[in-house]
Amino acid sequence: MTRSDAVRSGPVRYAVADRFARPRGVSPDDTRPAGAEVCPQLPSRLDAVMGRPRDRHPQGEDCLNLDVTTPARDAGKRPVMVWFHGGGFSSGAGLMDWYDGGALATEGDVVVVSVNYRLGALGYLCLDGVSEGNLGLYDQLEALRWVQANIAGYGGDPAQVTVFGQSAGALSILLLTRLPEARGLFRRAILQSAPLDIVTRSRTDAEDLGRMFAARLAAHAQGTDPADADPRTAEPATVLAAQRDTALAHAKCSGSTVEPPFGPVEGAGPLGSAGASPDAHVRGLDIMYGWNADDMTAFPGERGDPAELTRRMYAEPLGVLGERLERAGARVHAYRLDWRPAGSAFGATHCVELPLLLGSRAAWQTSPMLGHTPWHEVDALGRTLRAVWTSFARTGRPGTTVTPLVCGEVRRPGP
Repeated sequence: MTRSDAVRSGPVRYAVADRFARPRGVSPDDTRPAGAEVCPQLPSRLDAVMGRPRDRHPQGEDCLNLDVTTPARDAGKRPVMVWFHGGGFSSGAGLMDWYDGGALATEGDVVVVSVNYRLGALGYLCLDGVSEGNLGLYDQLEALRWVQANIAGYGGDPAQVTVFGQSAGALSILLLTRLPEARGLFRRAILQSAPLDIVTRSRTDAEDLGRMFAARLAAHAQGTDPADADPRTAEPATVLAAQRDTALAHAKCSGSTVEPPFGPVEGAGPLGSAGASPDAHVRGLDIMYGWNADDMTAFPGERGDPAELTRRMYAEPLGVLGERLERAGARVHAYRLDWRPAGSAFGATHCVELPLLLGSRAAWQTSPMLGHTPWHEVDALGRTLRAVWTSFARTGRPGTTVTPLVCGEVRRPGP
């Protein structure tokens, strides 16, 4: 079977939502066609590393849709892999060609689902009387409920769901493991380069940023339609302008080029039970986590040696997380990707594993992080990585790996 043999269905609507409202799952008799919209967003902070996406999608708020790629729409009961993209909770989309699951589906005989969710202020604004926050996380929950109810019709097994995601997508998955509402919606999880220091912010800080956003929005609306001063009715372009201003002000105050202004908030919505153990629901899950050896070269604005920054931001916190999850009853594996593409100034940087797992030559051919490495070399290593990921989705174990991918099982520390 070749990649072109995979059946790609989408976009498929999994939910609808009014602005700043929780999503509502679509009923089986809802026949409205899903559009190809992605959440309104500004250009990615990582364009210099990943390149600009070669495909273009209309931006709009009717964006709660997903793609399904399957070897066949039959009764195959294949493992299902649900992808949550990264982008700092402010950019990206599951519909992008970067995230085409054709290779994973055909080589691993799995069903791949790639999800859009709300981003930036539209997904994570926390502002009294306007938005409770964490709406993007609610979207992801609703997408997983859609998978449970519908994936058998695409040749998938709803009892064999693995969620996998990178950066902000990996942080989302970690939060999903903490939610009782998500229990039973997936069996396995893969966390790729999750920057744990920014997994959530306090509700107080989020509300401060929400008020800052509202003030920036009002400033942009001066002399225009008064409705543009209200977050609930402002034009998307005005929302994005206020979001950009808030991000610049936040970066100046925090000194961080990694931490986004809008993201998951403790004590809001599904994360409201702050007193519960964060690992109370991981028992029995298979979890694989890892990072890239030079993750922090993607963020040149951060002061310090990239190797030391990568150790502090990724390696050490993820190691602590792995031991904690293992103690809580999860079966845990770790990996580190050391691949440094020839001719790349970034090395084994943040996002460099993405073209090894998802997308195609056409989607990734202008990506700076790949340097001048020929695509046949990218694809050859990609086959190795894809085999590891799909083995984990099928068995809970990554299987045999070779350099430059270093894998191991997390062992419980001794007394």
